Amino acid sequence: MSDYNITASVRNDLGKGASRRLRRANQQVPAIIYGGTEAPQSIAVDKSAFYKALEDEAFFSSVITLSVEGKTQQVVLRDLQRHPYKPLVTHADFLRVDATHEITMRVPLHIVGQDDSKAIKEQDGELHQLASEIEVSCLPKDLPDYLEADISGLELGAALHLSDIKVPAGVTIVELTHGEDHDQAIANVTKAKVAGEAEDGEAGEAGEASSEEDKGEESAE
Repeated sequence: MSDYNITASVRNDLGKGASRRLRRANQQVPAIIYGGTEAPQSIAVDKSAFYKALEDEAFFSSVITLSVEGKTQQVVLRDLQRHPYKPLVTHADFLRVDATHEITMRVPLHIVGQDDSKAIKEQDGELHQLASEIEVSCLPKDLPDYLEADISGLELGAALHLSDIKVPAGVTIVELTHGEDHDQAIANVTKAKVAGEAEDGEAGEAGEASSEEDKGEESAE
């Protein structure tokens, strides 16, 4: 689990107009903290540090230490609103976490083992990643930055499933708690299509269609 520290201030000037003024000042990002036993609190997050943290994939699946005017609390980033066409974050939602209670988060899935895969290196296989994130449940201290799935031993035409992921101690894949029929495929390796073969196939189909048309014309005559 990565360590992230974000500084914020209490936001007393609320409303859409206040949020616009805050964004125009270009120093802070409007946000809110909610959850736990405390009331929701509107805050303004330091923009430069927040934007830099957003560049890290792990930030989205990490417990963050949020310091609001000297008072620190543990949170996770629950939602992020972006401008429809400008590279700007317009609002952020932070959820308070309790060290003694499990949280549910989506974490990135990394596929590894491509360089050692015979199916890819020797049998012209093509990797298809079918999931980019996995929903997990765990205590905040056990939250992983990401999960890995190893395809090095995967045979051509076979697939890896959620149950093939090795999860750290204390971490549960939520989907698998719903039964075996929820053991979804997350990656597979299939025979790579050759462009020439596809073109030949299309040409063959076109030729057959032309031949059928010729036969139809001869019959009509």
